[in-house]
Amino acid sequence: MRSLPEADPGVPDLRNPLRFLWWNARRQAAPLLAGIGYASLWWLVQALMPAVLGKGVEAVTAKDTGSLLAWSAILLGLGLLQAFTGIMRHRMAVFNWLAAAYRTVQLTSRQAARLGATLPKRLSTGEVVSVGNSDIAHIGSSMDILLRGVGSILAIVTVTVILISTSLPLGLLVLFGVPLMAVAVGPLLRPLHRRQQAQRELSGELSTRAADIVAGLRVLRGIGGEQVFAARYRAESQRARHAGVRVAGVESVLEGAQVVLPGLLIAIVTGIGASFAVAGDIPTGQLVAFYLYAVFLIGPMRTLTEAADKLTKGHVAAGRVIRILSIEPEVGGGSGTSEGGVLRDSYSGVTLQPGTLTAVAAGDPGDAIAIADRLGRYVEGDVTFGAAELRTLPLEQVRSRILVAENGARLFNGRLRDELDVRGAATDAQIREALDAACATDIVEALPDGLDAGVAEAGREFSGGQQQRLRLARALLTDPEVLILVEPTSAVDAHTEARIAERLAKARSGRTTMICTTSPLVLDRAEHVIYVENGRVLAEGTHRQLLDGSPAYAATVTRGED
Repeated sequence: MRSLPEADPGVPDLRNPLRFLWWNARRQAAPLLAGIGYASLWWLVQALMPAVLGKGVEAVTAKDTGSLLAWSAILLGLGLLQAFTGIMRHRMAVFNWLAAAYRTVQLTSRQAARLGATLPKRLSTGEVVSVGNSDIAHIGSSMDILLRGVGSILAIVTVTVILISTSLPLGLLVLFGVPLMAVAVGPLLRPLHRRQQAQRELSGELSTRAADIVAGLRVLRGIGGEQVFAARYRAESQRARHAGVRVAGVESVLEGAQVVLPGLLIAIVTGIGASFAVAGDIPTGQLVAFYLYAVFLIGPMRTLTEAADKLTKGHVAAGRVIRILSIEPEVGGGSGTSEGGVLRDSYSGVTLQPGTLTAVAAGDPGDAIAIADRLGRYVEGDVTFGAAELRTLPLEQVRSRILVAENGARLFNGRLRDELDVRGAATDAQIREALDAACATDIVEALPDGLDAGVAEAGREFSGGQQQRLRLARALLTDPEVLILVEPTSAVDAHTEARIAERLAKARSGRTTMICTTSPLVLDRAEHVIYVENGRVLAEGTHRQLLDGSPAYAATVTRGED
């Protein structure tokens, strides 16, 4: 089987879920048409078998050995053809399922990377996770069912033509009976669509709740809040369960209709055909063929009902995907260039001189974070980088040249070496230097496999201080032109903090670095300190100059102590 196609780099303006499903189908038109061809031939071969069996019965009745052998050979050929087309139909069905599902994964992953910090502000974790957990399966199934769905329609048409040519009443009965069954199932689809959508939303909220509880379990245990949040999760899970039961109620009626309606049509067709045979209007072989046709029609008619169900689920899933794809980043980039230089935030007045270690202390920590976000272009702001405005530079260039390392950044699971060296270009010596600068060498030495040790999800095997030091080492390894660190030593003891401050100054010597902190140990190592109050620069100088000349700064960094 061929490898799966890559997702297109750009997605057209998709206004609704149906357009997304249609766009997905167009992207895999060739394998989809091939699968429809195999499925159609697979159904048609089965549709011809009752006629061949009927002819064989007639040959037995007439005691015509030659005809019996001929029809037996034809039946064997049809059986072999059915086996081949069945295998190919299934292969193409799996291919189309995977292609549609993982194209959706590629699109949503690319969109998540494009949105960056915008995504968690607009959507909950559960909503994004549910796309990968269930929605891609429904979108894949909506492509898969097209193969058998189209083939089943052709099979029903073929059987109808055969029955009309043999017996006009029976043919007309099938011709009008199948659409009537489709109309009878139709009223179930709208409530199914509505209940499925409500159930998906509740499942997404439940996933978000579970992720929050797991992430904050240590805090919850510290304040004794496990039982409260467990009760909330239990209540939300019950709402999701009841929503699932409501969906299952409609689906059970739909499943029942798949059995009752075709069975009713089969009984009518068989009864009328038997009356014709008793009256002598049709031979015994044709009666057998009519019965087999009636039994055969169960398959394609059930497939049509299944197609309605899966396309409905695919429509709901596509709506969730469209919701993610329709989000636009809060900030964008241009096509300008900059040779670098002074990085300045006009709103606050914070200015970072090239090659200088600057510390920003703020009376409100939120002011320092806001400045870091503007300088890193995570939010809109009037920021200049050298002679160019930051908003005019391509966003990819900004991200590669200016790194904002927040205190809330996470460690990902995988090999420690890979989690520290995210670009995969650092040597062992460079990794050791970064670990030494972050005072994290002892952490690696304590691991049995050292840098090859595995990191669990979110680095939960490390303490808060250890995680902070490893994150600092990761930021230093990227070696950006401008490095902005937000409270990089808040979780370590004073002795370690003093060593980190000294080593950080040496590691970033000659490169632009900004540290948002109110730690006197770190501020004392900075070449230039900026004090911010109410979002604006209030005083500048060295740490000791500001202690003597700015009472507000002294009160902030000494916590009001002498």
